[in-house]
Amino acid sequence: MQSNPFSRHAQQVHTVAHGGAGEGGSDPSIARSWLRCLEDYHLDPAVIEAPLVLEHGRLLESRERLHQVLQIADHEMNSLHQQLSGAGHAVLLTDARGVILNCVSAPAERRSFERAGLWLGADWSEAREGTNGIGTCLVERQALTIHQNEHFRGRHTGLTCSASPVFDPHGELLAVLDVSSARPDVSRQSQFHTMALVNLSAKMIESCYFLRHFEQQWLLRFHLQAESVGLFSEGLLAFDGDGRICAANQSALNLLGTVRGGVLGKPMQRFFACSHDELFNRAMPAGSTVWPLHTRDGRQVFASLRGQARTPVWSVPTAYRQPVREVEPAICLLDPALQNDFRRCVRVFERDVPLLLRGETGCGKEAFAQAVHQASERRGKPFVAINCASIPESLIESELFGYRGGSFTGARKEGMRGKLLQADGGTLLLDEIGDMPLALQTRLLRVLEERQVVPIGGEPQAVDVRIVSATHRDLLERVAQGSFREDLYYRLNGLEVALPAVRDRSDKAQLLDFLLRQEAQGHRVELEPSARQALLDFTWPGNVRQMRNVLRTLVALCDSTFIELCDLPATFRSNAASVGAGLPREAGNAVDGTGLAGVRGASPLPHGFSNSLGDHEQNSLSHKSTPVRLETAECEALLSVLEAKHWHLTRVAEHLGISRNTLYRKLRKHGITRVD
Repeated sequence: MQSNPFSRHAQQVHTVAHGGAGEGGSDPSIARSWLRCLEDYHLDPAVIEAPLVLEHGRLLESRERLHQVLQIADHEMNSLHQQLSGAGHAVLLTDARGVILNCVSAPAERRSFERAGLWLGADWSEAREGTNGIGTCLVERQALTIHQNEHFRGRHTGLTCSASPVFDPHGELLAVLDVSSARPDVSRQSQFHTMALVNLSAKMIESCYFLRHFEQQWLLRFHLQAESVGLFSEGLLAFDGDGRICAANQSALNLLGTVRGGVLGKPMQRFFACSHDELFNRAMPAGSTVWPLHTRDGRQVFASLRGQARTPVWSVPTAYRQPVREVEPAICLLDPALQNDFRRCVRVFERDVPLLLRGETGCGKEAFAQAVHQASERRGKPFVAINCASIPESLIESELFGYRGGSFTGARKEGMRGKLLQADGGTLLLDEIGDMPLALQTRLLRVLEERQVVPIGGEPQAVDVRIVSATHRDLLERVAQGSFREDLYYRLNGLEVALPAVRDRSDKAQLLDFLLRQEAQGHRVELEPSARQALLDFTWPGNVRQMRNVLRTLVALCDSTFIELCDLPATFRSNAASVGAGLPREAGNAVDGTGLAGVRGASPLPHGFSNSLGDHEQNSLSHKSTPVRLETAECEALLSVLEAKHWHLTRVAEHLGISRNTLYRKLRKHGITRVD
């Protein structure tokens, strides 16, 4: 017998889908989807059905087809899960059919999400599960949130799903990135922030996939602002040796004011006011120099071109010249203890001694392992990583050892090479080795002893691979519990290295600068002193991964060359307020008597401002400083400089040493407008 809530929900669906009023009727996309479910798919919202899950072989085949996307998305998904504070959220990636190929969730919550139908291999297309974040995103081809009762099926009304499409370089749907929550207290308003993060992560995956897909071709990156070249909002155009466009992302089409069919196969000079040779002469292998370029309709954009220049590169006007990106090591190793550990690791790794890296989640174990590989004689060989915790137990054997074609139902005809064989001649990183199932530990031990891999249903094959293992767990404790083989532990533990958490690193400041340079991708982006100090004072529980994530977001949202304290997330600002008597350290450009020095009662001023008060005055004022006084002082200071510069905003911004965008933001913040 159907439960009353399910019956009431089913009635609501029928009412709204046929033009009636009610919950779900305010969003046209929901009403359209409900109508499709009833009339096109003939689904019943009250029926409870088990999810349709792909069989093992078909799921492996689907994952293999999107192997590169999964590889790119893995970092973004883990970062997104961390940004959402983890608990209560599952981050999912599906293929273009709506089949779940990867899921990141807290281990303790995995069962609850599976009970909700979020299985690896589950089909969440709209035709199968009705209105839901994944399936409806695929049909509507746009980012959307489906909140609880907006789902078609009554059994899904406990879920809230925010999904964003991922398109390939040709505009075809490649995947869907989704964040689902089963918590009952999730409001629709609270999903605005989640939806923004999901959309940003999806765009990052799109851009990375585009860049990797066209690594061997010329690539033009352009934007209306020079500082936005290299960020996720940039336009991307790939073209061949004849200058004909092979692919364009949506941002490029928007910037050019055209559609995909209007650019593909067309010569570049149809859209830009330069000749074929002029464009190619600008190319640089890293594409790190940004220069002004005019479109055919007379608009100026800023561009960089990745590729091999055919003749010497022209000189670029100094005003538009960006620093050429130098080749940097993959990780920051200025902590003396960490540097010493790295040298030891490289020495023993060259002698085929396996490494075991321990450290908190996000402390950079994979980056450290890759740096060891790059410093070794195997640098030109494959470096392959497999996360033993992120791949379900049912799939990890196939992923690690591979299988012979036709060895089980649904297996690909040509079979699949496992990670061990993919790493042949190079290095295999077994990340989160502590989560490897016991049965697989036995097989892995045999491979390490015999130097042979036996794919599922296949014959033994010789393999030459060096092993680096990584874990955030105490493996000896797991040995004592009987969940990890003691003989495997000693086989993997040739040299054990404990990587420090960010809070314990002596090079934390250099690490912050290093990651900022990497995320800025050659553009000038600087941290103002108070913002930098706030970041350094933070404890970084998510370690390097969290620091990189925060900096990536700050760079993406930066509308000038400076990141200020007010640009930081609230957590960092509140932490900064509690450090050092409640005030961050401030610094800025000196201002003369017509500016801030003449502001009566001004307390220590925000970054971008400074004053010339004497030590005695400064000390006496610091005791009165509160957030309210600080806000008042900033407002008074702005008014003083505005009057002194006769409200000429460009001069005001120059005088204060801030960008016009930052000045506008401060004026809006204090509600300052000129009344003539």
